[in-house]
Amino acid sequence: MSPFGFHTPSEEVAKAFADRIKGRTFLITGTSAKGLGGQAAITLSRESPSNIILVSRSKPRCEPVIAEIAGINPNVKVTFVTCSLDDFDSVRTAAAQINSDDNIPKIDAVVSNAGVMAVKDYTLDKQGYEMTLSSNHLGHFLLTNLIMPKILAAAPGSRILNVSSKGHRISSFRFEDYNFSGGAVYDGWSAYGQSKTANILFSVDLARRLAGRGVRAYSLHPGGIWGTGLTTHLDESSWPEIEVVTLRNTGQVFGGVDDPKTLTEGTSSLLAAALDPEFDDKSGSFIQDCQIGSPLEHATNPESARKLWEVSEKLVGQKFDL
Repeated sequence: MSPFGFHTPSEEVAKAFADRIKGRTFLITGTSAKGLGGQAAITLSRESPSNIILVSRSKPRCEPVIAEIAGINPNVKVTFVTCSLDDFDSVRTAAAQINSDDNIPKIDAVVSNAGVMAVKDYTLDKQGYEMTLSSNHLGHFLLTNLIMPKILAAAPGSRILNVSSKGHRISSFRFEDYNFSGGAVYDGWSAYGQSKTANILFSVDLARRLAGRGVRAYSLHPGGIWGTGLTTHLDESSWPEIEVVTLRNTGQVFGGVDDPKTLTEGTSSLLAAALDPEFDDKSGSFIQDCQIGSPLEHATNPESARKLWEVSEKLVGQKFDL
């Protein structure tokens, strides 16, 4: 069993597995300052990776992260790639940039971290899909598959991480109505729950499809981290609503809000999922507090995972035969 837990700082995890960071290439989405992705990039830079690829919508919001990495370890190459995950043309452009860059021969770990939470008003993306599903799952599904040759080039040993949440408990994937009847039955927490379930199901099917090819996939719950861009619009008045929505959607209780973590404590599960050899034979698992967690069955059902893959291909308009 891994010695790490709830309060483990990310720096401790990185130091323990420095040999799995040095000289390797990491791609992280959603890398704004004071966020989970930015913290992960900064922590990794201390152990001399070859290249950290920052994939985000706004470079100015990532400049503090880039500057801090340069101050910590100027020998680490930082590649910034502009990408709006809710715009599939932008995703394809970003993937083409990554795939054509000779300085990125392989990608050892992909960390799909960017996302939105509990968008109050029903909002559609450029393609006409509900914004939370697009930002949290569909954009990552498309990007990951498009850059798969670079991930396979790093095998055996490359990993794909999808940052999920305890929020998957709020809702199963709404296969019959993922777009909320054009907004008629929309609520932000159900949209978030559906997308976080999708993150886990995507990891489950990636693990199945990539078994035997040296690439492992995981999902994870970083914990309750306050003060990031994801949570700045929330307050305690939101929590009773989560319980009501979860009970309505699933017939189960949400189970209360997690005790808060610091940003570095929250990042530790992400780095454990990316690095810990303890999980080498546990591809498809859900990581929580740096240990194997137990997500609800609706998020791990293999048939649902296969079905989501097919739905995702349809929505992004491209098939991927792994």
